[in-house]
This record gives sequence, C-alpha cells and structure tokens, in this order.
Amino acid sequence: MSPTSAPSRHPEPGEGPTAGTVPPRAGRTGGRSPLVRFLARRVLTALLLAVGITLVTFVLTNLVPGDPVSANLGQRALGDPAIVARWRADHGLDKPLPQQYLLHLRGVVQGDLGTSQQSHRPVLDDLAEAVPATLELAGAAILISVVAGVAFGVVAALRRDRLTDHVLRIVSLVGISVPTFWLALTAFYVFFYRLQVTPGSGRVDPGMNPPPRVTGLYTVDSALAGQWDVFSSAVGHLVTPALVLALYTIGLLTRFTRSAVLEVLGQDYVRAARAKGLPPRVILLRHVLRSALVPIITVAGLAFGSLLSGTVLVEAIFAWPGVGQYAYKSATSLDLPAVMGVGLVVGAVYLVINLIVDVLYGVIDPRVRLS
Repeated sequence: MSPTSAPSRHPEPGEGPTAGTVPPRAGRTGGRSPLVRFLARRVLTALLLAVGITLVTFVLTNLVPGDPVSANLGQRALGDPAIVARWRADHGLDKPLPQQYLLHLRGVVQGDLGTSQQSHRPVLDDLAEAVPATLELAGAAILISVVAGVAFGVVAALRRDRLTDHVLRIVSLVGISVPTFWLALTAFYVFFYRLQVTPGSGRVDPGMNPPPRVTGLYTVDSALAGQWDVFSSAVGHLVTPALVLALYTIGLLTRFTRSAVLEVLGQDYVRAARAKGLPPRVILLRHVLRSALVPIITVAGLAFGSLLSGTVLVEAIFAWPGVGQYAYKSATSLDLPAVMGVGLVVGAVYLVINLIVDVLYGVIDPRVRLS
C-alpha cells in the first residue's frame, strides 16, 4: 500500500451523497436518454437540410436552359407582348429571383407548391396521385430486395468459396450489371407479349375501377375494401415491374451482406460463442446478423431512395402513373412548379430515409447514440 493511499471501507449511514437521494441512472444526462438527444439532433439537422433542398431545387430549376413561356404558350400568343407579360405575372416570373425564392419557400411552408402549367391543377394534388403509385412499386421492390438479398448474402458467406457461393456471386454480378431499362423491355416483351403470363401495363386491368382511395396504394386499398378481384389484379400488375426494379438492389445487397457477415464471422466474440457450444442459429441471429446490420441498413436505405426517385424508365415502359412519368412530362414541358415539386419530394424522401436509418443505427448499436 502506498503512503498516500487510504484503506477502503464501506461508507457509514448518512455519509457520501445526500441521504435519501437516488444515484442518477447510467446512460442518462439532464433527464434525457442518449437516444432522445440523438433523435433530436437528427430531426434538427433534417429540418435545416430541408430548407437547403428548397434552395438547391429552386436554383437548379431556374438554371435549366429554355424559356417556360415559349414552352407553354402557342406561337400566336408569343407574338403578343401583353399576353406574355400577363403569363409571367400570373406565374411570378416577373419578379427578381430572390423574391421568387422567398415566395416559393413561403408556399412550401404553407403546403402550396404552386399550380402545374401542364395540368392546371395544384402540384400538390398531382403529387398526391403520383407518389402513392411510385411508393407502392418501390416498396414492393425493396421488400423483395431485402428478403432475397440478405438471404443470398448470408448463404454465400456461410458457404464461402463453395459452389453455392460462386453461383450467388455470379447472380449478384448479373443483377448489378444488367441495365434496368433493358431488363424492363425484355421482361415486358417476353412475359406479356410472347408468353402472356403477366398482365399488361397500368396498375389494374382495363375496365376495372380502382378501389376506394384510402392510402393510394391499390393493393392496400382493395384489401381494406374487400375487393379481392381488384387486389389480385393490382398484385399481378405489380409483380413484374417490382422484380425488374429489385434485381439491381438484390445484387447490391447480396454483395454487401456477404462482406459484412464474413467480417463479423472472423471476430473473437463469434469464436467465443462457438467455443461455448451455442447453437449455430443463435450465433447467426444474435451475434452475426445484428453486428452486420449497420452496413446492410445503410445500403438498403440508399437503395430505397434510389428506387423512389429513379423509376422513370420502368414507369414509362409499364405505363405506371407514378412520380417518374410525372417528372418526365413536367421536365419536357418546362413546367417549373411541377419540376420543383418533384425535386422537393425526392429530397424529402432521402431525408426521411436517412432519419429512419439513423434511428435504426441507434436502436441496433448503442455506441452510435453515445458518440
């Protein structure tokens, strides 16, 4: 014992902290848990990024070459300066750009994205019809991708350097390499035109009325209404484009899952779990998969955002009335309010997905909350 050290003893009653007080719980500071503070920071960051998205969308839209006046007015109207000036005034194009942006930002805050110059309807109403269609398509694609991609990746990692591993790696390479638009054209031609085993374009069969609108998702709304014939038709129309969109993401998730699982399998705590005699299923689910979920969730979140914003060609081939078709028509007609509305939707989608991914990080790995 060093000269400066004192013998340890148990504190007498009344010594130490104030008697009757309860020591603060570990992991809490200022009455709030680390997870709550973590979420508060992420939400504040998302709000700041949302304002930045409005600015970037507005600037990029106004940098697009072309004149929206000539794209929306006929030749006779363009020859009349009074009509041109009135059209610019009606759409706010006669004001300076900073003032236009402030008016646009105020409209976004109030839920007013302007009026589409193509459909002459509020952009918010157009997006309310287009977004659920794309959400249904992308949601089905990401569900198929996560289930198949994670399963393939785990199997490939557990069967490393065997025939199963080589086959799955080839499948993932093909999925990443094949262009989506070519695959969509091929699938439509083969399965609909030649074999006639899948329904054609659209969300339901021709002549069939859509289900009563609740969520805008035909599969969900038809099930809620008990219209099982509509549900069957909606699922049939959804399968082929969803599989086409999912193929690339399946390949991506297979490769990432395989790498993540292989990295975890080499850790010391996995070897210790095996040495203790734990069942392989318990080791895989409780130790391996949970540790490998962080990179998998990252890839899945980014893939879902890409599916929501990158369905233009698939929607065009399968005549799917979603955000992709709406964005294409708006861009070709220089419908600036609609283009900015689509940009805001895509930006908001990525913000929400990133927020969900951050929340899942904090739930899966407590170290993320405390960092």
